[in-house]
Amino acid sequence: MTTQRTSGRRKQAMAAAAVVAALLTTAACGGGNDDGGSKDGAAGFDAANNKVAQASLAKKGGTLKFAGAQDADSWDTTRGYYGFMWNFSRYYSRQLVTGKTEPGKAGAELTPDLATGLAKVSDDGKTYTYTLRDGVTWEDGKPITSKDIKYGIERVWAQDVLSGGPVYLKDVLDPKGEYKGPYKDKAADKLGLKAIETPDDKTIVFKLPQANSDFEEMLALTSASPVRQDKDTKSKYGLHPFSSGPYKFESYNPGKDLTLVRNAEWKQASDPIRKAYPDKVTVKFFSNANDLDARLIAGDYDLDLSQTGLSPQGRTTALKQHKGNLDNPVSGYIRYAVFPQSVKPFDNIECRKAVIYGADHVSLQNARGGPVAGGDIGTNMLPPSVPGAEGQKYDPYELAGANKSGNVAKAKEALKACGKPNGFKTTIAVRNNKPSEVATAESLQASLKKVGITADIDQYDGSQSTGIIGSPSNVVKKGYGIIIMGWGPDFPSVQGYGLPLWSSKYILESGNNNFALIKDKAIDGLFNQYVTTLDDAGKTKIASEINHKVMEGGYYLPFVFEKFINWRSSNLANVYTTDAYSGMYDFVNLGLKNPK
Repeated sequence: MTTQRTSGRRKQAMAAAAVVAALLTTAACGGGNDDGGSKDGAAGFDAANNKVAQASLAKKGGTLKFAGAQDADSWDTTRGYYGFMWNFSRYYSRQLVTGKTEPGKAGAELTPDLATGLAKVSDDGKTYTYTLRDGVTWEDGKPITSKDIKYGIERVWAQDVLSGGPVYLKDVLDPKGEYKGPYKDKAADKLGLKAIETPDDKTIVFKLPQANSDFEEMLALTSASPVRQDKDTKSKYGLHPFSSGPYKFESYNPGKDLTLVRNAEWKQASDPIRKAYPDKVTVKFFSNANDLDARLIAGDYDLDLSQTGLSPQGRTTALKQHKGNLDNPVSGYIRYAVFPQSVKPFDNIECRKAVIYGADHVSLQNARGGPVAGGDIGTNMLPPSVPGAEGQKYDPYELAGANKSGNVAKAKEALKACGKPNGFKTTIAVRNNKPSEVATAESLQASLKKVGITADIDQYDGSQSTGIIGSPSNVVKKGYGIIIMGWGPDFPSVQGYGLPLWSSKYILESGNNNFALIKDKAIDGLFNQYVTTLDDAGKTKIASEINHKVMEGGYYLPFVFEKFINWRSSNLANVYTTDAYSGMYDFVNLGLKNPK
């Protein structure tokens, strides 16, 4: 799920290793208010981790206050790809189906939203039919129609204007790329995509050229939200999306603040998903993560929009003094370094392996926050929430074993094999608003120096990832041999996680996430096999095989199977983490105990 779904965090790069040691000590001995609730009404440590905390205490009214360290990549439902944007967008956008509003694994199961039920599937898995509910309306009271849903999905084809979001629907519904998108559509109604039929305003039919066992998961993505044609402002739509949900945009100042207010035309009877507890939902963006965390801990805000954990300084304070306000979920993300093959010498697998072996994996884990706040040492590229994942049992480079502190001898062997016995120079690209990423870049730089690889660090603007690391030509121009990133599942399958990262079809000129530029016929073939496999055991087996091929190619250095220390205010009610959004709190039904 940041670019892809690594919900951004604009933090100063000062937070670092000195605090990590303090954190690990604090976390190990428990600190603070034990695991129970506290005098100020906090629910208790891990009280909302895969279970609901204070469910019955949510009241209608008040202002739910988010604090964010980075704005969304876009609030446009077609373009947004940050995990927190997908989560937050359910306040103002609806889909045919969506994740259940339940904790843990159940949250990733699909349930009807705009539709009256899950799809009626026919034609050997190639035809999906839905009927819309009665009473579903836009913020001006006009009915949401099947044509609005079709048009919203067609916008995914307008990649020249609306790049950045996921393109699964385009790939599945139009694999040959024959449709040119609504802005170039010659049809009078701009609804010329043949794969979607709208026989009447309440019926929508999807006709897939080839069956895809995850298709309904794709329809639950934000990119499948309806967009009304007369309200489509194209590239400016993210500044003021037109609402189909219980809240609408009142004001938005990019990078500063965002305010949603109630959509008076939304009807609870038409929406089985959303309770719409608060009267208002606000987001305030901070440029300094330590300030943000201090304000959360002081009770000025209810939760962190990014959901990527407190910064080291805030974490230490919170674990000591406010443990009852914290949860420690497994995030579903893997944090890693990836090696673009377009930048020499990373076109050579042995040079890639030299970095994998040369890295100190314990140091990288500590830079991410240690075992508690950072996660277990990453040994492969399939996260625990995806069927087919093997966790640390699959460790082909012994990153959590014999080589966990780095293996200078093996790294030098690999350098010799790649024709660079004396090492080489490269550049590590890292987002400037992610202190733990900057810390991992510095850790990697230090350990690579020991094997003769000199790595400069280039910190770039994290909110501009799409055009910086997402542009393969820019990556070559800048000489980015190592890119530090993270990824979580778009939906819980190897297709929903790995396709944008590893499929040759997903190499894009802008908004690219296949940073390694993997063009492997075996991997592409396994993905093709996966999408037509309908039984779960078969899908799980193929997922493991894909992960093995990726690791054998030496394209990635995984850092951690990530965990977070997340804050929730004592005033929050109906709080729980969900696998639908990689271990984040489910935003859509949060309420306040004492509305104010």
